[in-house]
Amino acid sequence: MPSGVLIVAETRDGELRSVTAEVASAGRKLADELGASCSALLIGGDVADQAQGFGPFGVDTVYVADDQLLRTYSGTAWLRAVLKAVESCDPAIILLSATSTGKDLAPRIAAALDVGYAAACTGIDLEEGVLTATRPVYAGKIVQHVRLATPACVVSICPKSFDVDASQGNSPAVEIVDVSWTGEISAERAEPVEAAEGAKVDITEADRIVSGGRGMGGPEKWGILEEVAEQLAAALGASRAVVDAGWRPHSEQVGQTGKTVAPGLYVACGISGAMQHRAGMNRSKVIVAINKDPEAPIFGVADYGIIGDVHEVLLCLADELRKLGD
Repeated sequence: MPSGVLIVAETRDGELRSVTAEVASAGRKLADELGASCSALLIGGDVADQAQGFGPFGVDTVYVADDQLLRTYSGTAWLRAVLKAVESCDPAIILLSATSTGKDLAPRIAAALDVGYAAACTGIDLEEGVLTATRPVYAGKIVQHVRLATPACVVSICPKSFDVDASQGNSPAVEIVDVSWTGEISAERAEPVEAAEGAKVDITEADRIVSGGRGMGGPEKWGILEEVAEQLAAALGASRAVVDAGWRPHSEQVGQTGKTVAPGLYVACGISGAMQHRAGMNRSKVIVAINKDPEAPIFGVADYGIIGDVHEVLLCLADELRKLGD
């Protein structure tokens, strides 16, 4: 009978990603409600030394699939590593983050195990032992409550949707996953893509984001946005219209078809605020909107709004920020 929780971790440059801390914290909470154990799976090359990093989140056992052939994500290879870990711990709930990796891997796991699956959830609860997942659909216009009644289930959670609890202080046991099969995997592997020039942090992990929309006027107008972002030590974001026009890379896209963010500060510059965009940033703690249209939907979710020409406002803002830095 499946029991306990298994989280699938993500690393970047050899370090645990912040999304993994959220998944681990959510997993520990569910495991406590089930009265069961919480395990984690680390997949990659030279990642074994990260195992003890799960202690503060209350993880009991860390399964390590460590091989250089697993260094870059491959759906086929990573799925096999997950299935090897599942053979050892037989979890009732498998948790992942709804990152680009999780969005690809989670449904593969659910299909391979023939179990229930809920994607991109913003809430998870147990009701009489049955997991209920909350997830926004139709660009956040509707909230689904999905009951996963299969003996085991797979759930991916939206980044920045769950609180991190790093107060547990466990010393997890470490078990090595058999990876002798990696040489058999012939699936094409994607090499990691270098971040866009000037990018300093993944926007899903940024505490401050300065985001531009079509109202910026063109890619040649982005210099002032970059200056403000640098002054604020913020990451750059963009609307879908900007990315579709080729002004900015997809890695910066915020919204339903881009990335979900929840920074401490989100500055929307020349973004009208379509429902799809708001669904990706409306959990930001403080939202500042700059737009010349007083009827722009973005003002409906903004804590502070500035009605005016976005370039004039940004020039004034950059000037004031320079004075603060002097």
